[in-house]
Amino acid sequence: MQSYDPTPTIDLPAGERILTGPVAWSAICDLTRDLPSPLIVIDAYPGTDLDVLIAQLRSGFPDFDILNGEDAAVDGGDITAWLTDNLTNDRVFGVMSHATIGAFYDEGRVEALRGHLAERTRGVVLVGWGAAFVAPDADIIILGELARWEIQLRYRAGMPNWHADNSAEDTLRKVKRGYFVEWRVADRHKRALFESADFVLDLNRPAEPKLITGQAFRESLLSTAQRPFRVVPYFDPGVWGGQWMKEVCGLTADAPNYAWAFDGVPEENSILLTDGLMIFEIPSIDVVFAHPRELLGERTFARFGAEFPIRFDFLDTMDGGNLSLQVHPLTDYIRDKFGMSYTQDESYYLLDAGSDAVVYLGLKTGVDREQLKADLELAASGAQSFPVDEYINSFPARKHDHFSIPAGTVHCSGANSMVLEISATPYIFTFKMWDWDRLGLDGVPRPIHLDHAVANIQWDRDTEWAIANLLDQTEPVAEGDGWIEERTGLHELEFIEVRRHWFSSPVPHDTRGTVNVLNLVEGAEAIVESPTGAFESFIVHFAETFIIPAAVGAYTIRPFGRGAGQRLATVKAYVRGTQRPQPDWTLHERIERAEAMGELVQLGAEEVAR
Repeated sequence: MQSYDPTPTIDLPAGERILTGPVAWSAICDLTRDLPSPLIVIDAYPGTDLDVLIAQLRSGFPDFDILNGEDAAVDGGDITAWLTDNLTNDRVFGVMSHATIGAFYDEGRVEALRGHLAERTRGVVLVGWGAAFVAPDADIIILGELARWEIQLRYRAGMPNWHADNSAEDTLRKVKRGYFVEWRVADRHKRALFESADFVLDLNRPAEPKLITGQAFRESLLSTAQRPFRVVPYFDPGVWGGQWMKEVCGLTADAPNYAWAFDGVPEENSILLTDGLMIFEIPSIDVVFAHPRELLGERTFARFGAEFPIRFDFLDTMDGGNLSLQVHPLTDYIRDKFGMSYTQDESYYLLDAGSDAVVYLGLKTGVDREQLKADLELAASGAQSFPVDEYINSFPARKHDHFSIPAGTVHCSGANSMVLEISATPYIFTFKMWDWDRLGLDGVPRPIHLDHAVANIQWDRDTEWAIANLLDQTEPVAEGDGWIEERTGLHELEFIEVRRHWFSSPVPHDTRGTVNVLNLVEGAEAIVESPTGAFESFIVHFAETFIIPAAVGAYTIRPFGRGAGQRLATVKAYVRGTQRPQPDWTLHERIERAEAMGELVQLGAEEVAR
C-alpha cells in the first residue's frame, strides 16, 4: 500500500484565509478606500504571465489605471548583451551574477514613470518584476511568488527568459540564464520585500491567482522554521529513468518513466500552505531567506549564509538505464570558473536495488591517463563507444549500501538501482564524460563536458583507494533500548555527516544547533515528536524526506501506525563542525538518556489523554 505523500501541507496561522478571484481584489481595495488616489504595487517574480495577470487586474480594479512597470526596463537585446560574460557559450554552465534589480531598468524611463505616478489623479496598480523598485513608497505592496519548478515547465512550453527573444531556444540555455542570473537577482530583490509586503500572491496558476496577507506569510515562514516539515517534491522523466517511483510515490503512469525527484532541495522545491480549503504555494527558499538562524543554526548560517547546503533527491534506474558517467568539480575549480563558493560533494544511498545493480566508482588501478582521454574523445565524437569496463571500477550495489563520492571522483549509478542522493546543494554542476551513446528525450545529444571533466578527475582515486575510502564505511557509534546509531559516510573531504538509526522503539535525537535532513529509508511509517511538546507530532512515511530545523533541538522518532512492530531506519544528514558541543556520554549514560526521553514522550501522551 503506497502512503508516500507528494503534496505535504503546512497550516496557515489560525484565522488566516486564502482568497481568490473578486474576493482577493476586494480585500486589497478595502485597505485603500480612504486614500484619494492609491498606488498599489504588485512585484511579480520573473516568469509570471503578465498578460493574464493584467487582464485580471483590469477586471478586478475597474476604477484604477493598470500600468506595466516593466515598460521602464532596459531593452531586451541590451540586457542579453551585457549578460554575455555570465551566460557564456555553454549550453549548461554560466557564471553567477551579483547584479541587482536596478541593472535591469533604464534610469531615464524609471524617472519618467515615477513622475507620471506622482501626478496621478486616481488609483494606479503598477505590476511587473521590479515594480517595487520603481515605486518603493507605494501605499500597498504585494509580492508575487512563483515556484522554480513551474518556471522551468514554462520554459519547456516555450516561455522566453525575462524580456528575451528566445522562445525557441534550447530549454537548457533558458534554465542556465534563470539559474545564473535572473533567479539570483530576483531573490535578492524579493528578500527586501518580505517585511514590507501587505499581501502575497501565488502566481503558479495564471487563471487563478491566490492571495494571503503579508502577516500570514511571515508567520508561516517563522512557524515552519521552528518545526519539522517537508517540501513539495517534483518528479521528472529522463533518458535513463526507471519505474520504482511510479509505484512507491504513487505517480501517474502517463510518463514513460521517472528519472529524478527533488524531495528535499529548498532552492528548487516549494512549500504548500493551507487554510483547510485551498492550497497556497510559495518557494521553500523563502524560509531560508526569512529565518536562516532558526532553520540552519547559527554555525551553519555563519558558514554558508542564507543558503541551504544539503540536498536529498532520488535517482531511479529500476528497469531503466545507467546514469551518465560523470565527475563533479573541485571547490577551487567551481569557485574560479563559475563563482560558486562550494561544490557538489555527494553520496549514493541505495533505497532499493536489483540483483545486478552496480555503482561505477573510481578509476581502475593502472589506467593510462592519455588513452582514457583519447577514448573519451572518440566516444564524444561518435566514432566508438567508450570501453567503460576497461577504465572504471564497478562495485555491486545492494539495498542500504552507501557510497561516498567526493568531488573529483568519476562515478555513476548503474541500471536497476533506486538511489537516495545525499549531497551538497550545487546540483547543476555535473560534468558528463560519456552518456552510453544515447540521445536525450528531446532527441538531442545530452551535453558532454570533457574539458571540465578531465580538469577535475583525481587520477589517484583508483581501485584500492575507492575500496578503502568510499565503500563499506559504516561503523556503530551508539545504541540504546531498541535502537542502534551508525556513522555511514561521508568521506573526510566532504562536509556532510550522515548517521543511520535502526530502531523499533523511540530514538532520541537532538539538532544540537544545526539543521537535520532525514529520510525514512526502511519501514512504512514513523512519527517525530517533541519531548517537551514544542511542536505538533509529525508523521512521515517510507522514502519521504523531512527537515528538522536547528531551532527544534531535542526530538524523538519512533515507529507509528503501519510501522508499529517493524524495524525501521532513518538516515540523517547535517553539516560537520556546526553542532553545539555536548558532554561525552558513556554508553550507559546514552541509554539512560534515551530511556528518560522515552518516558517524557509517554508522559506527554498521558497528559494529552487526560
